[in-house]
Amino acid sequence: MSIDGAAKFPNPSHIIELASAFYGSSTLFTASDLGVFAKLEELGSADTATLAQALEANIRGTELLLNACVAIGLLRKDGVSFRNTPETSAFLVPGKPGDLSKAIRYNRDVYSAWGRLATLVKSGEPVEKPEIHLGTDPERTRTFVLSMYGRAMGIGRSVVPQLNLKGRRKLLDIGGGPAAYSTLIAQTNPEITCTVLDLPAVAAVAAELVRQAGMSERVKILPGDYHITSFPAGNDAVIIFGVLHQESPESIQDIFRRAFEALTPGGVIYVLDMMTDSSHTSPPFSALFGLNMALTTLNGWVFSDEELRGWMQEAGFVGFEVRPLPPPMPHWLAIASRP
Repeated sequence: MSIDGAAKFPNPSHIIELASAFYGSSTLFTASDLGVFAKLEELGSADTATLAQALEANIRGTELLLNACVAIGLLRKDGVSFRNTPETSAFLVPGKPGDLSKAIRYNRDVYSAWGRLATLVKSGEPVEKPEIHLGTDPERTRTFVLSMYGRAMGIGRSVVPQLNLKGRRKLLDIGGGPAAYSTLIAQTNPEITCTVLDLPAVAAVAAELVRQAGMSERVKILPGDYHITSFPAGNDAVIIFGVLHQESPESIQDIFRRAFEALTPGGVIYVLDMMTDSSHTSPPFSALFGLNMALTTLNGWVFSDEELRGWMQEAGFVGFEVRPLPPPMPHWLAIASRP
């Protein structure tokens, strides 16, 4: 009871905010896809009519979108003119060093899958075949790989400096996707040669990106399926970044056993992934990401840090350490070595 004697009811604000959370993400995706942030960066500021003409869009629709962007903190409005915020200028303008516009397209592409979450819960099966973005649909595959490249480059600029690879010469990047991490590693460690193993359709796009970065001599692309393709031997470093959340525990154990054999004595392995605590409920984003992976991959989930420790120790690795990375990155970074 409250002090006035009336019953105190719970506040529904949190539920209401969750129910309408997609309003904000849809606004972000649309503004990014239409080029709102890029055009405002070019113009400095503009009114609705100017932007609508530049974007070849309807004035009324543009006005509604721009005002919504202001409301959720993506733009600023001065009188009738709109301009980017420092954050959108830094992270949503294509070509900027911190550009995330390609990375968020992955979230946009899985948007429809989330509308079929009940189907996943009832069937236990993904609502979308993973092959769609891993080879069978060339356009979707290319969009997926480029999205992962943008995402990985953003993450990698923070993560790669935390890797102690001094003295390492040969690195294997298992499931390396667009080769972003290996490219950054090779650029910052001139003595290292990297081999990136991923599916042929993904590897083809990765090879293009590596050529564009001028790193083809030191970042080699190996088309294959890391489930069955033999890992090259003689590596003194292995990385598995953003891969294991789509694998079953049995598959993860097999990958670690084979990675162990691919390392020379004293070799180091780094694992970057989403993880939870032992309850599988915290951090919240990791728990939600587990649903996201289950919607689009057969064995998608998020494992705990303690489960990872057990698998790596079972494979023979020693010196296991793991820690969450500082915000805003939701990932955890683990390290271990082969005796």
